[in-house]
Amino acid sequence: MLWVRRALSPSRPLPRWRRAAAAPSVPPRARLVSTANTARTRAVSAPQIHIMENHVFESSEERTFQYQSSLPSLPVPALDDSLKKYLDAVKPFLNHEEYQRTEDTVKKFEHGIGKELHHKLLERAKVKKNWLEEWWLNVTYLDARIPTQIYYNFGGPGPYLEHYWPPKEGTQIERGCIAIWHTLKYWELIRTEKMVVHRYGNVPLDMNQFRMLFCTCKIPGITRDSLSNYFKTESEGECPSHLIVLCRGRLFAFDAVHEGHILSPPEIFRQLAYIQKRCHNEADGPGLAALTSGERTQWAETRKYLTNLDPKNSSLLEKIQSSLFVISLDDSSPHGTPEDYTQITKLSLTGDPTIRWGDKSYNCIIFSNGTFGSNCDHSPFDAMVLVVMCSYLDQKIVESEGRWKGSDKVRDIPSPEELIFTLDQKVLNDIGRAKELYFQKVSDLQLINYAFTSFGKALTKKKGLHPDIFVQLALQLAYYKLHGHPGCCYETATTRRFYHGRTETMRPCTVEAVEWCKSMLNPSCGSHKRQQQMLKAFAKHSKLMKECENGKGFDRHLLGLLLIAKEEGHPVPELFTDPAFTRSGGGGNFVLSTSLVGYTKIGGAVVPMIHRGYGFFYRIRDDRIVVSCTSWKSCPETDAEILCKNFFQSLQDMMQLTAKAQL
Repeated sequence: MLWVRRALSPSRPLPRWRRAAAAPSVPPRARLVSTANTARTRAVSAPQIHIMENHVFESSEERTFQYQSSLPSLPVPALDDSLKKYLDAVKPFLNHEEYQRTEDTVKKFEHGIGKELHHKLLERAKVKKNWLEEWWLNVTYLDARIPTQIYYNFGGPGPYLEHYWPPKEGTQIERGCIAIWHTLKYWELIRTEKMVVHRYGNVPLDMNQFRMLFCTCKIPGITRDSLSNYFKTESEGECPSHLIVLCRGRLFAFDAVHEGHILSPPEIFRQLAYIQKRCHNEADGPGLAALTSGERTQWAETRKYLTNLDPKNSSLLEKIQSSLFVISLDDSSPHGTPEDYTQITKLSLTGDPTIRWGDKSYNCIIFSNGTFGSNCDHSPFDAMVLVVMCSYLDQKIVESEGRWKGSDKVRDIPSPEELIFTLDQKVLNDIGRAKELYFQKVSDLQLINYAFTSFGKALTKKKGLHPDIFVQLALQLAYYKLHGHPGCCYETATTRRFYHGRTETMRPCTVEAVEWCKSMLNPSCGSHKRQQQMLKAFAKHSKLMKECENGKGFDRHLLGLLLIAKEEGHPVPELFTDPAFTRSGGGGNFVLSTSLVGYTKIGGAVVPMIHRGYGFFYRIRDDRIVVSCTSWKSCPETDAEILCKNFFQSLQDMMQLTAKAQL
């Protein structure tokens, strides 16, 4: 693969489009670059990274989904093992008396209701190849009533400005048609089952999430949303092949396939130019898409009213839902055109809601200056799916030098169709309220993207230290220094070794990590002891991650026991109402929501899990560590900029410690 080497030489000044708006004060060696890119998920762990380092996307020897039926079932861990791990995980957040009370609560649970619930969970696992799948989709995503576009979706900028596509006015549809064409070729790879099967070593991983990238949409419900997927492989039958384009509050559709062949970039250019010309010469549309950014029950009620208003509205909604993906021609940003990764990421996550269909699995955002972003509903897949696709797009753009080198011939294809809904004043008022509440909420988000360029994966591996664990421990130290106490932390482990596996929670804030943080902040503690404590923390993190990836984590197990209790009509067990459960991050209360999104140019961002928390997403390259960090401005306790400053200092401190240890 023709990866471009370092985008910036340390000896050269940064171009305007790469400068950070306000870089924190850090040691001189830790140069900062405003940067990041596309993806949310609650992380990409070791097997995922192995995939993305290979940079192989196509295979003619095996079919993409051929191993699905032979994948092992998701296991149910032993109850006593899960409870021991839980007790170990809550220790950093409790004093001696609190821990004794929690230990008693756990023992009662293990020998009481827990035993009965565990037995019922084992029975469920006998009849469901993935006992968690349906629960996880519903409880984590579809039951949510808050605005999921803001609080759940993930996204970020395309990496193309690192090589062939720096910001340049007037290039929006010229570049857009090339990126869209490569995306359609990726859809074709999946549809023909020629996309390579991912593996960890020789073990094939579950590929089901890739079925959800295209032709997928979340449908709002009064109490629970639903997920509609219209995708089919060639062997399964016909698959929708139309695209939806949003521009200046209006919606258009056109088919991406004509007479059996995908439209070429010149043909896509013609379609986008037609839409752009109409939208620039005519009045803006009502911005119906803004409804997807609102509270879920309100959106469900408005949607029902909309479909009752005119039967045609229902078929138009169906057309949006079944489309391959949404293209957002974004030239209406109130903040102007974005020129660096911080700006692009912020606008991708929190930009104009009238040109993002927040329920679609993939919104491809093209800004007026030819920069790119994405915004994705999280429910159908984890960010790993988008990271892999964006790596494919990036590779193809590098190989083609960002240009179309094929025929300029344009076939006689139908012009795009505008989707014109029947609306009344009530719907227009609902759109107005949704926009107002959306901008009110997203204006509170603080987001920064910076690159630490003193070192990266190459040096940490040379020291014999796992790069991801190195970053996670540096973050624990940074949080401890800033807040004066441990930070309960979520890091994703993949469970794709199992049928329809998605994720497990790995908790980096271990007893060993906290002891090491304390040693680093204790001036009387010598380097030797600090080194010993650090290596213990590394070993513990590695052990926990491997257990999680092998189906032996405890968080999903506890969730299953809680949901069994609810289904059986039992009161919520005391284990889940114990303050230790929430304080340690249980129930989605992690103050640090973290993801390693790979060892590529692809990165991303999400908002924090809780109001007093941080979203901390990072990618690790050979010579740099690139961070996207979010927090809420209205929380007086948190500041993404300061946490990032502390994190970069912690990286330096750790490397100095390894030097003293001659690791």
